[in-house]
Amino acid sequence: MDKKELKKLKEKLFYKKENAFDVATEKEAKAVSEYAEGYKSFLDNAKTEREAVKEAIKMLSKEGFKEYKLGEKIEKGNKYYLNNRDKSLFAFVAGTEDIEKGIRICAAHIDSPRLDLKQHPMFENEGFAYLKTHYYGGIRKYQWVTIPLALHGVVSTVDGENVEITIGEDENDPVFCITDLLPHLAREQSQKPLGTAHAGESLNLLIGSEPLDGATEDKVKFNMLKILNDRYGITESDFVSAELTAVPAGKARDLGLDRSMIAAYGHDDRVCSYPSLTAIMECKNSEHTIMCILADKEEIGSEGVSGMKCRLIVDLIEEISTNLGGNPNVVRANSMCLSADVSAGYDPMYPEVFEKRNSAIVNCGVVMNKYTGGGGKSSTNDASAEYVGHIRRIFKDAGVVWQTAELGKIDVGGGGTVAMYIANQNINTVDLGVAVLSMHAPLEVISKNDLYQTHKALVAFCK
Repeated sequence: MDKKELKKLKEKLFYKKENAFDVATEKEAKAVSEYAEGYKSFLDNAKTEREAVKEAIKMLSKEGFKEYKLGEKIEKGNKYYLNNRDKSLFAFVAGTEDIEKGIRICAAHIDSPRLDLKQHPMFENEGFAYLKTHYYGGIRKYQWVTIPLALHGVVSTVDGENVEITIGEDENDPVFCITDLLPHLAREQSQKPLGTAHAGESLNLLIGSEPLDGATEDKVKFNMLKILNDRYGITESDFVSAELTAVPAGKARDLGLDRSMIAAYGHDDRVCSYPSLTAIMECKNSEHTIMCILADKEEIGSEGVSGMKCRLIVDLIEEISTNLGGNPNVVRANSMCLSADVSAGYDPMYPEVFEKRNSAIVNCGVVMNKYTGGGGKSSTNDASAEYVGHIRRIFKDAGVVWQTAELGKIDVGGGGTVAMYIANQNINTVDLGVAVLSMHAPLEVISKNDLYQTHKALVAFCK
């Protein structure tokens, strides 16, 4: 063979990841930038799962989606959302085709690692007032020390009122932090393993130091409670029925001189939640019945009434099926799901934990994880070859830039998603999402290109 023939044959036989920059047209590059602005706005307004549900409902309502409650009538061609206790959300469009052809499901999660307040959080020590926290999800504790933190959440009072609280996001708000030792006195601390240098019980939020005039004991704590009572009408006992969370303060920002990336808190997994939402809103004329799930509790095992293990997905599919004249067992068997969750982006600063051939490379498009789990594929949904092949054909036809990956080297670690809980309902499922650097850190990094290709992939899947 001559060189031209060899080159042509090599291009046919060898697998090579595409870089989205290499194939993007000027029109698509503009679309990437515009789409990223909408996503950044969503991130800024959705730092907790409750805020994400509220923001998603705003977006869906503008597109004509109506609230649905179990037991109500569902009609072909109509658009609905089911708000599950303000903590998770199901949006769906009843397609015009036979419902027994199945539902196309995009499932993401809207909770992120953070610091939750304990139920009796406030205490005073040597002239400082603090709030005790209990970390939520897999965090590296040292990353949450000495950074500005904001307080978000809701307090349910004994009178039945829900009081929403957000402190630290407005430029005129105060912020909070967890203090650390100065290097001059941290010799012993510095010799500890990274994971033990900061204990979970030491992640106490510093909230004030001014005593209440005239008080004789717990003077600073007294003042903090008075401030909260004056502003929100709550008392110390109301913390018992509260969901208050410390999250990084500040907005999502472009990263890099070229503005090609986004640095923010909560990419995992709102970087997949947002494209799941925009995909279902964009597919206005799809004949398929399509569904977007924004689940809670993924970071702690998907348990509870707002997690993906809850049977609400089964109940809803049964409601849709019976309303549209189908057998729910047949509907589930013919349904398909993309579990939209992030993947570990290959970081050249830490190559020792990755197997590069099977790693997610930033800017090489949306990532498909045939399986996740750890070790010997423990605790994972391992999608079938046929289903992966089907998704490949969808992406090829739509011109989606995509890649495959694993979560690092086999025996180094691993992770999981909601995929296996959906697959357990007899629904073909595979993981798909965005490569993230510094995953689970207070500041995570993603590529705008990868974000847009995820949206593009989910639209193609829904259509």
